[in-house]
Amino acid sequence: MPVLRVSLLRRHPWRRPSLPAAPEEAVPEIRPFRALRFDRESVGDLTKVVAPPYDVLSGDDRTRLAARHPRNVVRLDAPAEEAGDEADERYRRAARTLAAWRSDGTFHKDPRAAIYVYEQVYRVPGTEVERTQRGFFGRLRLEPLAAGSGVLPHERTLAGPREDRYRLLRATGVNTSPVVGMYDDDSGRAAAILARFAAGSPTVEVCDDDGVRHRLWVVEAEGPNAADVADLIAIAAGGPITIADGHHRYETALRYRDERRMSRSCEEDPAFDYLLMLFLETTAEPLTVLPTHRIVRSIGDDAVATLRARLPELFVVRPASRTELAAAFERGGATGGAGRFGLWTRTGGSFLEARREAFEPLLPDGGAAVRGLDVVLLGATLEHLVDLDPTTVAGGDRIAYTKSAAEAVAAVDERWASADATFLLEPTPVRSIVAVAREGDVMPQKSTYFYPKAMTGLVINPHEW
Repeated sequence: MPVLRVSLLRRHPWRRPSLPAAPEEAVPEIRPFRALRFDRESVGDLTKVVAPPYDVLSGDDRTRLAARHPRNVVRLDAPAEEAGDEADERYRRAARTLAAWRSDGTFHKDPRAAIYVYEQVYRVPGTEVERTQRGFFGRLRLEPLAAGSGVLPHERTLAGPREDRYRLLRATGVNTSPVVGMYDDDSGRAAAILARFAAGSPTVEVCDDDGVRHRLWVVEAEGPNAADVADLIAIAAGGPITIADGHHRYETALRYRDERRMSRSCEEDPAFDYLLMLFLETTAEPLTVLPTHRIVRSIGDDAVATLRARLPELFVVRPASRTELAAAFERGGATGGAGRFGLWTRTGGSFLEARREAFEPLLPDGGAAVRGLDVVLLGATLEHLVDLDPTTVAGGDRIAYTKSAAEAVAAVDERWASADATFLLEPTPVRSIVAVAREGDVMPQKSTYFYPKAMTGLVINPHEW
């Protein structure tokens, strides 16, 4: 019934409103580019000048990285406020710093257009499994996030981070860190091309604080590698790109592009029509998505008792110890998507297996993919058994998040920040993320955490040719 549908859309903020139709089915457009890169002779050890992306850094992280080297990229990508700063001064400071570094030789601009093949070798957290993830940096032409677009989101953005990224982009005119996009290639050709490029000596090799090894190869678009570069780009652009990380950066780039077009409407194919993207293929090597566990706060002992008593309405329930829960959900590499959870309270723990038929009347409007997500099942559980509706959850005061199952359990035992119960989750499968995006839906907050993060400072995209 129409009235019920409107109510569900209002109460479940992860449902994306209907998108405007694109004029025709679009395909992505990917270009090589001339990156700004740190000059090794100028800065020395490149490990000291690169950084994780801004959105995973705490204030202490920024301070530590800035102290590591006076030209660490954090001064550009995540500029800190200083005493006496006026509004937006930190963004203007980043712009002045960038200009100085381009003048004094800290950065050089590659002489010819290239793609930048990128490899990360890492251990899946909580396991002994080692993986190698390969992709490439290039420029993606910006498209509206509309039905039929060649670029699909899976996440709703927040106003604060969008405004922060916009002000930085407007001040500097460069993409300091990439959006991460996923594409499919069942043929395996893209993986083979990337492996050939990665067989040679890398241009850059660094190891980060988590032990992840990052390697980069500069592959010029013209010359002996031209055919392979063109083939790789054609494969990546053969279907929709699903944004994995960087939704705020993408929406910011659209806003910036539209603003620039108003003042430079006659310019043909301007560089600000593109943004920096790391393109990852989803089938050759599994991408790693880590779970984000939920800590429920300030509901009180009576609500916890009611929750535990009513669990059989929605789940098959088995008792579990603290040690069993931490062991089951701390290990990485779980498949996810099967409706399995852990619950820990100060009165005990349980393994939970969703009875999907019981959830059917409780799920939000949307496609099959979003309705099947573990995080959506948990959202329905919180609303039905704990009286925490999605709007309350989105407010941020009643739910805390952590990647560590042990930390989530300890938070309840120690009553950290009024923690009363912890729900432990498995990761969201990549196939589910892509399916949600293609069905035109978005996920609840904190549904995905792709690991490892792309290193900031390996390549910077200037909005110039």
